[in-house]
Amino acid sequence: MSSYIFVSPGSDPGAGRALVDPILNAARPTMGTCRPDLRRMVTPGDHIFVVSGSLGRSYHQYVIGGMEIDEKLDDQLAALSRLPENALSFEKGQKKGNIITMPNGTQDPRDDHSNFASRIKNYVLGKNPVVLQTPREVELGRERSLDILSDIFDKEGTRVQHVIGRHRKLSDAQVERLRSALEEIKREANS
Repeated sequence: MSSYIFVSPGSDPGAGRALVDPILNAARPTMGTCRPDLRRMVTPGDHIFVVSGSLGRSYHQYVIGGMEIDEKLDDQLAALSRLPENALSFEKGQKKGNIITMPNGTQDPRDDHSNFASRIKNYVLGKNPVVLQTPREVELGRERSLDILSDIFDKEGTRVQHVIGRHRKLSDAQVERLRSALEEIKREANS
């Protein structure tokens, strides 16, 4: 198995900075443009988790959530035909959607990614998402994520970067521990 956790620079939904990719809080979680290296390596049954980016000392990073890989599509044209709602769009100036391919196969002119050809391969369809969304879930996530990750990886650090770097591979046992920890946060926040 090849499961991973990675940091999404600039993303922090709890601080109003949307996580555009992966899309975890949809009926069908997906990942389509971010981290083509990780999307290439995962297979059905693996998991991908994402950590908020660093916004300075005012906001502790937290594990936003994750999903199990259900299926991989060869490219974004196939994804666009199945999930047109995930096409790149903007709402109130905020980027939405993780499909940057136009129906004719070219790059959406509003997308500023380089390496278009590699970014559109291996569109990931997920299932079984676990996401910290409510203010209380995010608050608990900020308080506990560093300790949870330090425990899972048996590595101390004062910042998430010290524990996982830019990304880190997860064993099946580590996936289960992380999912359980996130589910426990959700239960506690909603009790």
